[in-house]
Amino acid sequence: MFRTIFFYLLFTPLTLSFSLLSILGGVLGARRLSSRSGGTWWGVCLAWLCGLPMETDLAKLPDQGPCVFMATHQSLMDIPILYSMLRKFPIAFVAKKSLFEIPVFGAAMRAAGHIPIDRSNRRAGMKSIEQAAKAAQEGTCPVIFPEGTRNLELDHLLEFKIGGMVLALKCQLPVVPIVICGMGEAFPKGSLFMRRRIIKVRVLDPVDPGAYTLKQREQFKEDMQRRMEEAYQELRRGN
Repeated sequence: MFRTIFFYLLFTPLTLSFSLLSILGGVLGARRLSSRSGGTWWGVCLAWLCGLPMETDLAKLPDQGPCVFMATHQSLMDIPILYSMLRKFPIAFVAKKSLFEIPVFGAAMRAAGHIPIDRSNRRAGMKSIEQAAKAAQEGTCPVIFPEGTRNLELDHLLEFKIGGMVLALKCQLPVVPIVICGMGEAFPKGSLFMRRRIIKVRVLDPVDPGAYTLKQREQFKEDMQRRMEEAYQELRRGN
C-alpha cells in the first residue's frame, strides 16, 4: 500500500516534467534527444518506483538497431518497463491516434517522435503505417503492441492485429519479439493498486522479415503469435 501511494505521489510530477522536456526538445529541434532522454528517464524512474521484482532474459537483444520491437501488452506499466530495458535504442511507440489528443501528454508524444495510428479509417491507417516505416528506415526503432490493446485475458495472448504485421513487414528490419509476463496481475487495466508479483521479461530470437512477403502477412502473424504465445506460457509455468 505504501509503495502504491509513493508511486502515485511522484507519477504526475514525473510525467508532467518529462512531457515538458520532450516538448522543449521538439521545439529546439532535438526530437531524438528529447525522446531518448525524457522518455528513457521517465521509464527508468517509474520502473524503480513500482518496486516490483523482475526476472529478465535479454540475451537475444541486439547489440544495436535499427530494428522493430514487438511486445505483449497487459498494463500501462509495460511502457516504462520497455523504455527502461531498451534505453540504448531510439525507440518510438506505435499508439492509437486518440492518445495524441490528450493535452500536454499528446504534444509530448508527438515531439518525442512517437507514431500515431488512425484505426478509424483504413486509408488514414495505411498512411500512418507508411509514415512509421519511413521513420524506421531513418533510424527509429518502432515498438508495436501486436495485440492492439491491453490484454485482460491473462491465460493467453489476444489475437494479433494484422496492422502491426503490415507495419513490421514494411519496415524491412529485424523484428525482435519481447514477452512480458506478470504485469497483468501486478497492475491490471482498471486497477488503482499494485500487487506484488514477479515480472518476467524474455527477448526472443529476432525474426528476418525478408522471409515473408507482404502477401504473406497472415502467415507472418500466425508465426509471431505462435512463438510469442509459447514463450508466454513457458514464463507462466515458471520455465
